[in-house]
Amino acid sequence: MKLRILLAFLALAELSTLLANPKFNGRWDITVTNEPRRRAWWLEIEGAGTPTPKGKFVSAYAGDLNIIDELAINGDEITFGFKPRNGGHPVYKAKLVGDKLEGTFNKMTFTGVRAPLIKETDDGKWKKGKPVELFNGKDFTNWKGLIPNKELGWEVKDTVLVNKAGANNLITDKNFWNYELHVEFRLGPKSNSGIGLRGRYEIQILEDFGRPPDTHSNGALYSRVAPKVNASKPANEWQTYDIRLVGRDVTVVLNGQKVLDKVEIEGLTAVAVDANEGQPGPLILQGDHGSVEIRKLTLTPLTR
Repeated sequence: MKLRILLAFLALAELSTLLANPKFNGRWDITVTNEPRRRAWWLEIEGAGTPTPKGKFVSAYAGDLNIIDELAINGDEITFGFKPRNGGHPVYKAKLVGDKLEGTFNKMTFTGVRAPLIKETDDGKWKKGKPVELFNGKDFTNWKGLIPNKELGWEVKDTVLVNKAGANNLITDKNFWNYELHVEFRLGPKSNSGIGLRGRYEIQILEDFGRPPDTHSNGALYSRVAPKVNASKPANEWQTYDIRLVGRDVTVVLNGQKVLDKVEIEGLTAVAVDANEGQPGPLILQGDHGSVEIRKLTLTPLTR
């Protein structure tokens, strides 16, 4: 009897594996239709159709690139989530509809499309266009608050853009594709901010002078790629970023030191508000963490 039960269980497990649709495999850009924060998510699935599928997920959950703890695929339906921690047990459900995902999480609904192949690379053949001063030292021309109906929480003091802790994030009113970006910023002790490229990929701003680099350090592609060295200056000193973005290639020079060199951006980070990776997107200035000052934001378009 026990042998029959075991064989039946193994047969069901094998059937479940066979039914698991391998079309789930790959990277997905996810738009959340009723998320007030306008977040975009990212999902990667490997091994669908095998006994050991696995995945990675970027959302507001923990603000990181998270390895999925729990993953089950049954035919055209997928359920994934994270083991209970801090009193929560987030579970996401979705199904394949054609070549899209349609899913739910709590009271939210979301749609996923396959992340596009971006063929452009930083091959040295790009030409600089006319620089654009995104901050004029006087007011919020070119910028607006990311979250509607939330106080801005920023002001201009002596030609410097300054936020209050917990302020609204700022977002440009225009979209950009390939470019170089020069930023001059200053942080107080233990402060934290970030720059969102195309409204999708965060380059971390962090007061971390003297600490070993990791994927959350100043100069990191947030939660994905650590800077090669810690090039940060101490708190309350002005620092510079020179960021170059072409296709999925990003180079970051922090205070004159190259900390990321043509790193491939595999997908969205937690700052993302726009899931359309194949299209131009805005710049984001993160103001909802610690205090940050900005005195220069110059964007130079790159074209063929």
